[in-house]
Amino acid sequence: MKKVLLSVALLGMTSTALFANASYSKCVACHGANGEKVALGKSKVIKDMTKQEIIDALVGYKNGTYGGAMKGLMVAQSKPLSQADIEAIAAKIGK
Repeated sequence: MKKVLLSVALLGMTSTALFANASYSKCVACHGANGEKVALGKSKVIKDMTKQEIIDALVGYKNGTYGGAMKGLMVAQSKPLSQADIEAIAAKIGK
């Protein structure tokens, strides 16, 4: 029984990590593999943001209520993200 529970727990952690990586994969080109880049020379370094700041920013971009110079680009990038995608990205990158 312990082996089954351990296997299920490990599988859950692995699938969460894979989901986060899949959700973040389109962000890598501009923000870097770990959120370390200033995207297109204009963004914040997102690895320095908290999980909640990332969630707030992505939800705001999606709703069109957040953003500066790159708002138009980020609105288009965030529209297809589900709340689960947003939370997975924040969990992967945020502090």
